[in-house]
Amino acid sequence: MNELNLETTPPRPLKIQVKGLVKTFRTNGVQVEVLTGVHLDIFRGETLAIAGASGVGKSTLLHILGTLERPTSGQVLWDGADVFSLDEKLLAAFRNRKVGFVFQLHHLLPEFNVLENVMMPALIARLPRNTARQMAEAILIRVGLKDRWRHRVSLLSGGEQQRVAVARALVLEPDVLLADEPTGNLDPRSGARVHELILELNRELGLTSVIVTHNLELARSLDRQIALVDGKAVCMRGGA
Repeated sequence: MNELNLETTPPRPLKIQVKGLVKTFRTNGVQVEVLTGVHLDIFRGETLAIAGASGVGKSTLLHILGTLERPTSGQVLWDGADVFSLDEKLLAAFRNRKVGFVFQLHHLLPEFNVLENVMMPALIARLPRNTARQMAEAILIRVGLKDRWRHRVSLLSGGEQQRVAVARALVLEPDVLLADEPTGNLDPRSGARVHELILELNRELGLTSVIVTHNLELARSLDRQIALVDGKAVCMRGGA
């Protein structure tokens, strides 16, 4: 008698697990609950889009995933560990090493050139200056800015500035890239280049990427898409 074939596709390992996440703000004496119990599994190596109307808490969720804000209640587990059990000093070190951020506004430092901006996370991590420079040069070459690294960032186009921001986010080879409307301020051509770059780097570096976006083309190109509705995560495409 032939044995039953019980082989199944092995489950993808979890990178981040969100359990019952609640975030409440108080404005002018009024308590506003933005996130009302988010449950979300983010798998290692995937690209995840977060969509939804303005003001529903997309950026708040992203900030909590990246430990920029603490939740009111609930848990955020990275590789099974509750990151908010860390004190502020350890949490800052964790964020510096493990998370890369790209925002709609690039937040580059205008008084420094491209290379110096990209070196900054490595210097904050107290790496030797020569090491920080080598790492910054390598990622700038990868994002196509080898010939621009001595320029002041104010002299770059919007698309180039956002590529610098991507390079800065990835210079320390973090586990996770969190991007908040990374193409929102760019013209379609520049936005498409940044979009393609993020997807390429996710594959090449083995990143896990979570992207808040209104760009439907970008969202559809990612592995999975969720929306925030009434403070909760709802799967739109790509599985649970």
